[in-house]
Amino acid sequence: MYGLIKQVLFLLDAEKAHYLSMNLLRFACSIPPLRWAISRAFTPTHPSLKKNVLGLEFRNPVGLGAGFDKNARYLRELNALGFGSVEIGTVTPLPQIGNDKPRLFRLPADHALINRMGFNNDGLETIAKRLHAWKSASSGDHSRMIIGGNIGKNKSTPNETAWKDYETCFNGLFDVVDYFVVNVSSPNTPGLRALQDKEALKEILNILIANNQARPTRKPLLLKIAPDLTDGQLQDIADLSRELQLDGIVSSNTTISRDSLSEHSKPLADQMGAGGLSGRPLKLASDAVLSRLHALTNGSIPIIASGGVFTGNDAIDKLNHGAHLVQVWTGFIYEGPGIVASICKKLIHHVR
Repeated sequence: MYGLIKQVLFLLDAEKAHYLSMNLLRFACSIPPLRWAISRAFTPTHPSLKKNVLGLEFRNPVGLGAGFDKNARYLRELNALGFGSVEIGTVTPLPQIGNDKPRLFRLPADHALINRMGFNNDGLETIAKRLHAWKSASSGDHSRMIIGGNIGKNKSTPNETAWKDYETCFNGLFDVVDYFVVNVSSPNTPGLRALQDKEALKEILNILIANNQARPTRKPLLLKIAPDLTDGQLQDIADLSRELQLDGIVSSNTTISRDSLSEHSKPLADQMGAGGLSGRPLKLASDAVLSRLHALTNGSIPIIASGGVFTGNDAIDKLNHGAHLVQVWTGFIYEGPGIVASICKKLIHHVR
């Protein structure tokens, strides 16, 4: 059934198709009996799927990566599709429209996407209100998905004062998310990846840690890294994670490399221009970074793995390389609403 729907959606601009499909799902979920049926069909409930990571209980290990529901508009719908967690954002203090359109492109032959969205989002204040409403509506529901807050800086904010944007978002979302992810690895905000350098990153993280420790109850603080880091940079990340006692790492973001694309897709990618590549071509590189990071940290830091997760076997590969949880994004676009149930069905029989 989804195969036919996908054929129609793939005739549309990728960004328009995204919002059309999610708005149709929102309409369906506004009808209680239909929402119940969707949840029953797509939400896995096997007790072996539950994972306690970061001091949080995830109903299953399959999450949705940041960038899909940037503005926390579709939490009810994603909850009905069975996700164990959803990372909203990237959230910036002020609203911003992002880069010029078109800015999201498909490479169907490679099951891949290229995006240069540019942190388009409704801004901290609006997103925090939506998250507060969601939290209030789902209060007492212990089976609901975990919410992560992915935070970044506005494009107009210079790197020298980027810490202020991260601090503002951290404090503004503190009461409405379950954990935080510091995003310094998107390739679509000019200069952002320079913040992955050890000293720049240390400044941001130290400020967030101080804010976190000033609270009566801490929230897990994670760092999201790029798959394009050198071994030396990965060593710096591992050292810094241990030194600052980070709660976890998200590995990894999209790649700026096009080397893993097929000969069919490379010319199309050249026409599409700059942006982060995600999907199947990212899997080998993201697996390699994950494995190396796991080794450098001696498995002492929880890792949420993303990059090329489409199937249960893909998820098992991530777990075998040292991940504690996995995230999908591009796989959701290509595999459809049953992706969580499909992956979890395989994971039920996987013993770590």
